[in-house]
Amino acid sequence: MAAVAQCVRGALRPRLPLLSVALRTSPRLLCAATQQKNTGQNLEEDQSQSQNEQKVEPSSVEKLLAEEKAKLEEQLREVTEKYKRALADAENVRQRSQKLVEEAKLYGIQSFCKDLLEVADILEKATESVPKEEIKDENPHLKSLYEGLVMTEVQIQKVFKKHGLQRLNPVGAKFDPYEHEALFHTAVEGQEPGTIALVSKIGYKLHGRTLRPALVGVVKEA
Repeated sequence: MAAVAQCVRGALRPRLPLLSVALRTSPRLLCAATQQKNTGQNLEEDQSQSQNEQKVEPSSVEKLLAEEKAKLEEQLREVTEKYKRALADAENVRQRSQKLVEEAKLYGIQSFCKDLLEVADILEKATESVPKEEIKDENPHLKSLYEGLVMTEVQIQKVFKKHGLQRLNPVGAKFDPYEHEALFHTAVEGQEPGTIALVSKIGYKLHGRTLRPALVGVVKEA
């Protein structure tokens, strides 16, 4: 038996160094394999991260572009609105200026017309003061004077009409405070209250605007 055991130990002794070498080298091989595996995993993670970054970056750029586009559209809208308001204001100013110019052309002679109305009143009183029964061929001077006054009055009324002056002789018309000025109220049979019974002084309008109201007497209720 002792001889058999010694033979077995002798047979195993040459193989022990090989096993020890294998045991010593196997950890290195395991570390190298582990490192290769970790390196592969890191590469895959880096690739996936770069892909995610590539996916994220375009979306961020698109978001920035969309925000910039919205800002530019808002600025364009504001500028357009300001431009439209400026155009409207300019048009309003132009229309007001044009209206003022037209009114100046129409009513620029208003003061001059008022002065001429006094002359027309004097002519009217002069023709009314001449006795009609005295206007005969036997009184040629008076007749000529009267006819001259009448012609002058007719001519001045033509000039008034040419320049937009209109007489207001509203006997029997309804009282209008914008065209008439009531001097008194009186009861008159057969006439409706509120109508004009008497015109004391002729009124005038210049291009539809009352230049001088007619001085009138108004019928009141009995």
